[in-house]
Amino acid sequence: MKRLFSILALAGLMVLNATTANAATMDAVTNTTEFVATTDDTTAVFLQDDSAAEADKSFHQVLKERFIEGGAGFMGIVLLCLILGLAVAIERIIFLNLATTNTQKLSSSVEDALASGGVEAAKEVCRNTKGPVASIFYQGLDRVDEGIESAEKAVVAYGGVQMGQLEKNISWLSLFIAIAPMLGFMGTVIGMIQAFDKISAAGGLDASLIAGDIKVALLTTVFGLVVAIILQIFYNYIIAKMDSIVNDMEDASITLVDLLVDHKK
Repeated sequence: MKRLFSILALAGLMVLNATTANAATMDAVTNTTEFVATTDDTTAVFLQDDSAAEADKSFHQVLKERFIEGGAGFMGIVLLCLILGLAVAIERIIFLNLATTNTQKLSSSVEDALASGGVEAAKEVCRNTKGPVASIFYQGLDRVDEGIESAEKAVVAYGGVQMGQLEKNISWLSLFIAIAPMLGFMGTVIGMIQAFDKISAAGGLDASLIAGDIKVALLTTVFGLVVAIILQIFYNYIIAKMDSIVNDMEDASITLVDLLVDHKK
């Protein structure tokens, strides 16, 4: 988990540095273009060609330019929320997929082991099977000598422990989902404040004077909402996967108690 976080954080810093460098390059190119455009009429043809080239840009290029226009420094925080949120989501998805067990197959194997080799053989089957369901089975089998009631209590108690393992780090994903649009709205408010400051300083309303600040404000909101939407999709998938595993755990617990009752007869 820590290694995954480190890799994604490093990737985020590299992307942020690249976007900052691209922002400086684009500013230099923009200033040069504006200077050349004032020299003679031939630059009109150059600007038309440049506009045609912009129309042919890929989605990735447009997205990168919009990101830079929104302010690489402030937008970098939103990007960091996306990177950390994806790190948590990927870690949880991998963990939950590894925790998924064929409950019916495991129950059949435990039942056969109980019938042929007793409790120790059934415990060996659980030890060789990964996942929370197998761990719960093992705890119940380990307490069966103390009685069915003790085994049932052990299953319930250890089921709560496994629930905590499944829900680990989910709160962090919820935090990033909430923070990303808030940061976008904060960028919007800051951009609008800067626009009104320019209006106040100029003593009048000039659309060209405040258009840049309003554009930045809207871009930060858009990117914040996009990050929240992406993470929300992962969050819903994780919750659905976790609910499925919990249902399997509950069904398997009932099945185990029934098997132990039949074995004791």
